[in-house]
Amino acid sequence: MKNIIQKSVIPDSKTFVIRELNEPHFDPTFHLHPEYQLSYVTKGEGTRFIGDSVKSFGPGDMVLTGPNLPHVWRNDHAYFEKKNNLSTTVIVMYFHHDFLGELTHQKEELETITRLFHKSERGLEITGETHAIISKMMKELLTMSGVDSIVQLLKLLDVLANSNDCHAVTHNHSDSLNTEAETDRMNKVYGYIMKNFRQKIVLEDVAAVANMTRTSFCRYFKSRVNKSYSDFLKEIRVEYACKLLKEDKMNINLIGCECGFQSPSNFHKQFKKVMGKQPLHYKNEYMKAQLEPY
Repeated sequence: MKNIIQKSVIPDSKTFVIRELNEPHFDPTFHLHPEYQLSYVTKGEGTRFIGDSVKSFGPGDMVLTGPNLPHVWRNDHAYFEKKNNLSTTVIVMYFHHDFLGELTHQKEELETITRLFHKSERGLEITGETHAIISKMMKELLTMSGVDSIVQLLKLLDVLANSNDCHAVTHNHSDSLNTEAETDRMNKVYGYIMKNFRQKIVLEDVAAVANMTRTSFCRYFKSRVNKSYSDFLKEIRVEYACKLLKEDKMNINLIGCECGFQSPSNFHKQFKKVMGKQPLHYKNEYMKAQLEPY
């Protein structure tokens, strides 16, 4: 399988790497790396997995992930179908914690940035006014070089470090996920779930993908993702339902069926468990927010 987005290895001659990537779809591989990563999606939709977090993403999605935090931005199934006209664009930046030297984290002037790095171990979603500022700075960085680019990077990190618009993505950060060996098995599981979540998934079938019994798989999955397999699958389906509700192209009960729920009543019950409100309430709130002036 072709890797759509190559993972960055920062050359010894570089302080950091930033690039704009335009591809048919994002790399669907659940992976990790030792660099910090700041990603800004400008085109493309799907489901974002970071540690134990599952959330739909679209244009504007911006996240800072810390070292060795497992993640994948997996596009919707339509992006992988033959003869589609879909494509993706992301601006992504990689850097190490000691990008200014081994004692960077000990310098008083960089104390707030050091705290930002600690917070990013759980992933940080960037929203609001900070999002607008950082997106502009990242686009400017694409054309900068030399000392100017390093100064811009420091300014960017300073904005993030002093912002209230950076929100933790994961509930906790588990080292049990953070080995290359673990990601291969989890990639197979994620791939199977994402391909089949819109229909009934038999537990024995997904366990077989991991070459495990039902009991062993359930125990293994929870130890790696910090939530049960059933809760994870429920969140996948609810996140997809949120996306369809926002698009407002389908009857609510049909949305439940499209997302893999076995009945309208089960859809409404599970949606409220995850989102804290009924699907219609969620849809109406979203539509109202779209009409309100900024």
